[in-house]
Amino acid sequence: MKLTELKKGQLAEITSFDKDDLKLRFYEMGCLPGEMVSLELVAPLGDPIAVAVNGTKIAIRKADAKDIIVNPIEKS
Repeated sequence: MKLTELKKGQLAEITSFDKDDLKLRFYEMGCLPGEMVSLELVAPLGDPIAVAVNGTKIAIRKADAKDIIVNPIEKS
């Protein structure tokens, strides 16, 4: 599933990145495979989105977010 497909407040685990240049940028911000991410906010026109990773909110363009692959965490 792509990061852009998460619902607001949904928790997921980052599994991989489709683009190497994107991977390096997000690694520098602490967004590594295995980290938990949740969709926090969506701009009024839908772009950008804000996600929470490691207790920090990060704004991401949807064009970049579609290249981040996540595994949704089901609430028990």
